[in-house]
This record gives sequence, C-alpha cells and structure tokens, in this order.
Amino acid sequence: MTDTPAEPKAAPPLQPPAPPPILAGDDERMLAMVIYILYLVPFGVTHIVGLVLAYVSRESAPDWLRSHYTFQIRTFWIGLLYFIGACMCLIILIGFALLPAVVIWFIVRCALGLARLLRNEPYPTPESWTF
Repeated sequence: MTDTPAEPKAAPPLQPPAPPPILAGDDERMLAMVIYILYLVPFGVTHIVGLVLAYVSRESAPDWLRSHYTFQIRTFWIGLLYFIGACMCLIILIGFALLPAVVIWFIVRCALGLARLLRNEPYPTPESWTF
C-alpha cells in the first residue's frame, strides 16, 4: 500500500457557447423587415416584390405581424394612389410640390412600421391613410 498522490483530472475541453435558440417568430419578423426594406429601396420592382410577399405572408402570420402585413399592403396601394394623383397634378404645376410630399409620406410610414416591428409591437392602426 503506497500512498500515491491522485493525478489531477484534466479539465474538459473548452467548447464554444451554444447559439441562442431560433424562435419561430424571428423568421416571420425577418420577412416583414425585408418587406419594409424592399419598400425603402427606390426602385418600383422591389415595391411589387414586397407587396406580393406581404399578401402571401399575411394569412399565416400571427395577429401582431398580420397588422404589419396589412399596413404594408395598404402603404403600397395608398402610396400608388397618392403618386398617380400627384402625377396628374403636374399639369397644373402643384404636382411638383406633391411628388416630394408623397415620397416623404411613404418613407415616414415605412420607418414608423419598421420601428414598431423592431420593438415586436403590432402596428396600432394598420388601416389608416396617414400614420
């Protein structure tokens, strides 16, 4: 019987921390975010792609995201209506002031929706014509 000192046990190898779990709502929120970004890109084709994505995604979305999709769809159609009206007013020269106003309205509306989306809040008045 000999007393031999116990060998120290080796520390377990270091492993990187596990990634945070991906929640189902994050993917859906990401799609709504992409639609807002597509709307903010100054090319008409991206607006149409965003509109189609919003229509396709609205039915299967949770209620709080459905408000964003409704808001995005209405933003497109109301913005198109305002744009056509401003273009028609170019004849009487007031359209030159209305076109920038329509663009600012569109950008502000998208920015407000995006800000609420990033805070995981539903849009309170998705059927509004203003903000």
